[in-house]
Amino acid sequence: MSELELRELQDTEFPIPEDLQNTIAITSLSRLYSWSRRSSLWPMLFGLACCAIEMIGTAASRFDFSRFGMEVMRATPRQADLMIVSGTVTKKMIVPIVRLYNQMPEPKYVLAMGACASGGGPFKEGYSVVSGVDKYIPTDVYVPGCPPTPQALLHGLITLQKLIDGQSLARMDDVPWYGVGPSEPAPVPILGPDIIDPRQMELIRQQAERAALGAGKAAERAALGAGKAAERALPDVIVASNTRGLEAPETVGTAATGVAESEAADGEDPEKARRIAKRLEARARLAARRAAKQGGA
Repeated sequence: MSELELRELQDTEFPIPEDLQNTIAITSLSRLYSWSRRSSLWPMLFGLACCAIEMIGTAASRFDFSRFGMEVMRATPRQADLMIVSGTVTKKMIVPIVRLYNQMPEPKYVLAMGACASGGGPFKEGYSVVSGVDKYIPTDVYVPGCPPTPQALLHGLITLQKLIDGQSLARMDDVPWYGVGPSEPAPVPILGPDIIDPRQMELIRQQAERAALGAGKAAERAALGAGKAAERALPDVIVASNTRGLEAPETVGTAATGVAESEAADGEDPEKARRIAKRLEARARLAARRAAKQGGA
């Protein structure tokens, strides 16, 4: 260990003699555990869009993030503990991303690199783009920029190291992978006409049931309205035709009076039946006048 590393590990209330400060370090098991993890992060090697070029530049000789113990970029999730989501996340790509995340062993972390991975970027609300990878997998650090520079990515990685330093074995919330039983995997989205999060299936089902119930009520209201309209409509008057065209208005008036009497006998309002009869007589007289005009022409 170097002198700097020993000073990082010094976390004790017991004083260390000056002549031994560069030789030994007194610290806690939790501190040593976190120090070993933060100094040996293995990122998973994959890129999605233009941010991946900046990630490659960060790994190159000019910036060289191997100084932080991160030079071992793995091409398999089985040997990686850091997922750097670098680029635009589409709805088609989020499915293998979640699957790769589930295949990574605990402890594991996610760093969203760039505006697209953090919140959709310039493509937010696009028909094929996910508005942030954190909607599907837990994300620990966000690096802003479009694309972020290698210095920004290094700052994000140092921020992740500080986050790991703050974790303690004494707090189970910090190390949930030591809990009882395996951790629950992140639900893999379902890719269909649109992306579907399985965690929202119950909400989607409730919305579909409400929509179906609303459609049923709308159809019921429409049928009720049609029935009332049919009640308000006047019954058709069938007028027997002869060589002159139509019967005399007196005949039609007699028929209308018979209709009114029959409705009154069925229990309908007598006043309403008389109004209907008057309208029928008026329609019949109008039809007779039109027929007379046509016959005279």
